[in-house]
Amino acid sequence: MRGAMELEPELLLQEARESVEAAQSYRRELGHRLEGLREARRQIKESASQTRDVLKQHFNDLKGTLGKLLDERLVTLLQEVDTIEQETIKPLDDCQKLIEHGVNTAEDLVREGEIAMLDGVGEENEKLWSFTKKASHIQLDSLPEVPLLVDVPCLSAQLDDSILNIVKDHIFKHGTVASRPPVQIEELIEKPGGIIVRWCKVDDDFTAQDYRLQFRKSTSNHFEDVYVGSETEFIVLHIDPNVDYQFRVCARGDGRQEWSPWSVPQIGHSTLVPHEWTAGFEGYSLSSRRNIALRNDSESSGVLYSRAPTYFCGQTLTFRVETVGQPDRRDSIGVCAAKQDGYDSLQRDQAVCISTNGAVFVNGKEMTNQLPAVTSGSTVTFDIEAVTLGTTNNSEGGNFKLRVTISSNNREVVFDWLLDQSCGSLYFGCSFFYPGWKVLVF
Repeated sequence: MRGAMELEPELLLQEARESVEAAQSYRRELGHRLEGLREARRQIKESASQTRDVLKQHFNDLKGTLGKLLDERLVTLLQEVDTIEQETIKPLDDCQKLIEHGVNTAEDLVREGEIAMLDGVGEENEKLWSFTKKASHIQLDSLPEVPLLVDVPCLSAQLDDSILNIVKDHIFKHGTVASRPPVQIEELIEKPGGIIVRWCKVDDDFTAQDYRLQFRKSTSNHFEDVYVGSETEFIVLHIDPNVDYQFRVCARGDGRQEWSPWSVPQIGHSTLVPHEWTAGFEGYSLSSRRNIALRNDSESSGVLYSRAPTYFCGQTLTFRVETVGQPDRRDSIGVCAAKQDGYDSLQRDQAVCISTNGAVFVNGKEMTNQLPAVTSGSTVTFDIEAVTLGTTNNSEGGNFKLRVTISSNNREVVFDWLLDQSCGSLYFGCSFFYPGWKVLVF
C-alpha cells in the first residue's frame, strides 16, 4: 500500500505532463485554424477590393467609350447635314445669279428706253431706233424656273428614343459578380523536372469550352500561359527542383470569347531531380536542359543512357516522341538496372524496352503481346512496382521481381521483370539506328 502511495506522485506528474503536452498541441492546432481563418478573411477582403476596382475601372472605361462613340456619331450626322445643305443650295444659288442678271438687264433696258422715248419720234432719232433694235434681241418673255418649296429639301433629324431602352436593358444585364471562379485547381503532382496540374469545374451551371493554365515562380510578378485547350490536366515542364511555383486556371464558356475569373492560385514544387540524358554521346544532340535527345546524322550507334539512375519504383516514367525517323527493329526505349557498354540496343538482359514497331522486350526476349507502333506525338509510359524483395523460386533465374506496366497509344502490357539484384533506382535509355528521332523524357 505504501509503495503504491509512493508511485502515485510520479503517475500524477506523468499525467500532468501529458495533459500539458495535449494542451500545447491543442493550442497549436487552434493557432493553425486561426491562421486559416485569417487567410480566408484576407482572401475575401482582397478579392472584394480587387473586384470593386475592376468594376469601377470597367464602367469608367465604358462611359468614356460610349461618350466617344456618341460624339463620333454626332459628328457624322452633322457632316451629313452639311453635305445635303451644300449640295441642294448650289442650284438655288445658280438660279439666283441668273435672276439677278435678268433684273439688271431689265433695269438697264428700262432706263435706256425711257431716254429714247423722251427724245421723241423722228427720222433722225437714232437712239429710239437703236433701243428698239436692242430690245428685239432680248427675250423679255423668258423666265427662269424657280422650284416649289415642296420640291426642295427640308432637313430634319430622325431620332428614335428606343435606343435608350435597348441600351438600358443591356446595361442592366452587363457584368456579373461571382462568389467563386467556375474552375479550381484540384491537384498538383510532382514529377522529375515538372509538375502535373489537374483542375475541375466547381460550377455545375458553367459549360466550359476551353481552359487556360498559367504559372510563375513565387518570386515573379508575371504569370505566363503554358496551356490552352479542352483538357483538364497538363504537365508543366522546366520546373526547377525545390522552388515554389504558383498555378492558376480559368475557363471560357461555350460560345463565349471572354475568359472567366482566375482560380485561387495554388503553390506547388517538385523535390524530384529532373531526368537528364548523358551529355557528350556522339550519336545524339541534347536540348539545353538535357531532357530532349535528337538522333543526329552521326554513324555512331549504341544506347544513350540517363545521366544518373533517377527513376525510382513507384513513379511514372514518361517518354514523348517529338519527331520520328526511319524505324528499325533494333530501336529501343526503356529502362535498365545498370549501364552496359558494348550493346547497340536495350533489347538485352537486365532491361525492359519497347521498339519503335511496338514490340516489347524483357531481359532480351520478345514478348508475344505487342503495343502499337511508335509515331510522332506518341507517349510511352513505364510504371514499375516492387513485387518481391527476397529470393524467388523459379527456373528463369533472378532474385528480385518487379511488376512493369508499359502504356502507349491507349494500350498497355503488364508483366513481371526478374532482376539479379535489388535496384532502388533505375537508368533509362534509348537507341535509334536512323536519324530524325527526337525523344522527351519526364
